[in-house]
Amino acid sequence: MTARDKARPLRRLVVLRHAKSAWPAGVTDHQRPLAPRGRRDAPAAGRALAEADCLPDLALCSTAVRARRTWELASAQWGTPPPVRHDPRLYAAGVPDLLGVAHEVPTEVHTLLLVGHNPGLEELVLSLAEDGLGDTLDRVRSKFPTSAIAVLDWHGGGWDTLTPGRALLTAMLVPRGKKK
Repeated sequence: MTARDKARPLRRLVVLRHAKSAWPAGVTDHQRPLAPRGRRDAPAAGRALAEADCLPDLALCSTAVRARRTWELASAQWGTPPPVRHDPRLYAAGVPDLLGVAHEVPTEVHTLLLVGHNPGLEELVLSLAEDGLGDTLDRVRSKFPTSAIAVLDWHGGGWDTLTPGRALLTAMLVPRGKKK
């Protein structure tokens, strides 16, 4: 990272994999709901984001039911949730599509939350992370489970300058809700 890069504003990309989904018979993949564990874990993810000071200025969420419900339950843990855009391009997206969506984000957004699916989210995190704090990269490489959160920080101009190898993976969390 050059001195010029360090002088640019800090940007934060927060990646949230949807919570555990159910597999009901006769339901299309896009329409799958959250499983009971997912309904417990999604609010825990929202609390974890608040505790880690990772609340977004904008959220971009897949249109799949399980991702939308994850967003609803997570963001309900915050006083005032940020604006959310449900984007069909995030469903089953790979790294190029995910980056393309991120590149469209307005420059006034400093913290962006992506709510979506694997394997695309895991691949995005590994692609963007030049390095990671502690064992964060190894943990993502090992498994990026449902409700996992990855936090990537980088100094950049607009979101359109976010490219592979540009970010630092500063956190990897896997919040779990308590069984009742």
